[in-house]
Amino acid sequence: MPAYVIANVEVTDPELFAEYRELVMPTVNAYGGKYIARGGRAELLEGDRDPNRTVIIEFPSLEQAKAWHDSDEYAHPKDMRIRSTNSHVIVVEGL
Repeated sequence: MPAYVIANVEVTDPELFAEYRELVMPTVNAYGGKYIARGGRAELLEGDRDPNRTVIIEFPSLEQAKAWHDSDEYAHPKDMRIRSTNSHVIVVEGL
């Protein structure tokens, strides 16, 4: 069953975030992930959450998504993202 990592990202350091973007894709690919959305136009339809930059990554399973998120390969890029953004990241099982 697929799983989706969904991130709402407010970039606070554009230069560091640009470096992160260069490093993250190979780690996603290594764990079987593929980008569904990566910061395209987002519009709020309900509620009061500012969508900022929304990223959705599909993985083959919840376990694979969590393995990527906790991996040694992603550790350095993840640290860069944390330092260059205010982020909320969740993982959800698909259908």
